[in-house]
Amino acid sequence: MWRAEGHSVPEIARMASTTRPTVYKWIARYEQHGIDGLSDRVSTGRPPEVSGEVRAKILALTRQSPPETSGLSHWSSREMARYLKREMGIHISHSFVAALWREHGLQPHRQGTFKLSTDPDFEEKVIDVVGLYLDPPMDAVVLSIDEKTQIQALDRTQPLLPMTFCKTEKRTHDYTRHGTTNLFAALNTATGEVVGRCFARRRTEEFLKFMDQVVAAQDGQEIHVVLDNVSTHSGSDIDQWLTNTRTSPSTSPQPAAPGSTKWRSGSASSLDRPSGEEPLGRCASSSTPSTPTSQNGTTTQNPSPGPRQRTKSSPGSD
Repeated sequence: MWRAEGHSVPEIARMASTTRPTVYKWIARYEQHGIDGLSDRVSTGRPPEVSGEVRAKILALTRQSPPETSGLSHWSSREMARYLKREMGIHISHSFVAALWREHGLQPHRQGTFKLSTDPDFEEKVIDVVGLYLDPPMDAVVLSIDEKTQIQALDRTQPLLPMTFCKTEKRTHDYTRHGTTNLFAALNTATGEVVGRCFARRRTEEFLKFMDQVVAAQDGQEIHVVLDNVSTHSGSDIDQWLTNTRTSPSTSPQPAAPGSTKWRSGSASSLDRPSGEEPLGRCASSSTPSTPTSQNGTTTQNPSPGPRQRTKSSPGSD
C-alpha cells in the first residue's frame, strides 16, 4: 500500500522499521505472485529436534513440585532431564531444559515468600498507605521509616594496602570489634532526603528521641509516617508521646497499615536491607516529621494558622 501511494523503498523501510532488502523482497514477491505471494512459505530450515508437545510437558512439569518418589525439593535441569528419560522415555539434554527455562522465565531453584493478612480492614489500610506515596496531601511531608540494627563497628588490625598495577586493594583477614550500633533513618519520599541517627541501644526510649529530633526539624508541617510495627513502635510510652504531640484541634485518626502484614518501607533500600526482607507496615500521620512512627497509626498535626488545606490523597487518609 505504501508503494502504491508513491513512497520510496527507503521511506517504506523507515516506516516499517525494517531493512531495504526486506522491502525489495516483498515487493518482488507481490509483483510476481500477487496477494498469494505475501503468504508465509514452508521453511526449508532444519526442523526443531524437540517437538512442541515435549516442550509443553517440560514446562508443565516444571511448574509442579517434584513427585515425592523423586526425593527432590525442587527441580534442577539435570534432575529434570533424568526424570524425563526414566519416567517418560524422553531423551533430552539438561542444557536444553535450562535453555527452555530461560526462554520462559522459569527459575525453579529460586523461592520467595508471601504473607496473607487476616485484618478485615486490610484493603482500606493498603489504599491509605499507597495513597500517601502516590498522592500525598498538599504541603504535607511523607516520611518512610526503617531501622538497621546491630551494625558491627569493625576495624582491621592493619591499614589497607592500596591498589596498584596488577594488584587489588588488600586488607587483613582479622579485625577488632568496637561493639554494635543501631541506625534509625527517615526518608522524605518527595525530596529523597534521609535523616539518620545512631544509638547504642534500640528501645522505645531511643525511638522517641529520634522522633523528637525529626519532629523538631519540621516547621509546623503536616507529617505522615510509614513504618513497621515492631514492639518498639507501640506501647504506653508511644501513646503518651502521641497524646502530648497531638496539639492541633484538626487532628483526626488515621488507620494503621494492616497488623501482621508485610509492608515495604521506602527507606529500607536506603539502609541496604537484604532483598526480600520487608518491614511490617504501619502508617501514621504526625504533626512533626517523625522517624519511626507508632504502631497504633494516628494522624497528628502541629497547629497552623488558618484552616487546613489538603488535596485528596486516598480513601481513609484523613
